Amino acid sequence: MSKMNIDNTQPLLQARNVSKFYGGKAACEQVNLSLYPGEVLGIVGESGSGKSTLLNCLAGQLQPEQGEVLFNTRDEGMVELFTISEARRRLLARTDWGFVHQSARDGLRVEVSAGANVGERLMAVGARHYGQIRAEAQDWLHRVEIDAARIDDLPRDFSGGMQQRLQIARNLVTKPRLIFMDEPTASLDVSVQARLLDLLRQLVSQLQVAAVIVTHDLAVARLLAHRLMVMRQGQVVEEGLTDQVLDDPQHPYTQLLVSSVLQA
Repeated sequence: MSKMNIDNTQPLLQARNVSKFYGGKAACEQVNLSLYPGEVLGIVGESGSGKSTLLNCLAGQLQPEQGEVLFNTRDEGMVELFTISEARRRLLARTDWGFVHQSARDGLRVEVSAGANVGERLMAVGARHYGQIRAEAQDWLHRVEIDAARIDDLPRDFSGGMQQRLQIARNLVTKPRLIFMDEPTASLDVSVQARLLDLLRQLVSQLQVAAVIVTHDLAVARLLAHRLMVMRQGQVVEEGLTDQVLDDPQHPYTQLLVSSVLQA
């Protein structure tokens, strides 16, 4: 996915010298990035490399000790996420952002129906007409390949792959400008992963939504991401266009990652 058409010249999301420490050890350190509308950024590295910590900082869920995270809002332009109110961050999370968790149960309300999981996101942005909300929820279930007849079923009655597709519908129904994804296919069987990745790629492209995806799987990164950042021990060691980084890695750590996949 190295080709992209981005008209906007202003970044949607920026990180400037973002650092987060645990017990004096850097989970991520001095990270800088700019993400533009419609762009998909992949963050890869081994477990413990700091990629999920960085993602949570970018999503406003974890405050860094140093640096700043800026988001280009519709009404105010660039705001720093940790200087605005918590209520404002929550509003952005309900409207302009989505967050797809590795475990669908972390991103769903398992005690309410599939339709309610999708519909309550619409209500968060002002929808009030029950019939229209239900019709939109049915349409999105269809788009993520869930039988609309199951709109009143609980997520716990769905397979893992269906739960993940429901979580995607819940996040995309409000047409956010930015979606964060934390290992979205890691807990799924290989055959289920392939179909879900294809679906994600289609939806992100159709909606022209920007995305930050954290994954340890280089095949997932190649399929979804326009651009790649490689993290090791909290630091970004290499970045560039996805195909360029994976086909001609420059840093020894990236070379090791790529060669380990080839030898598997």
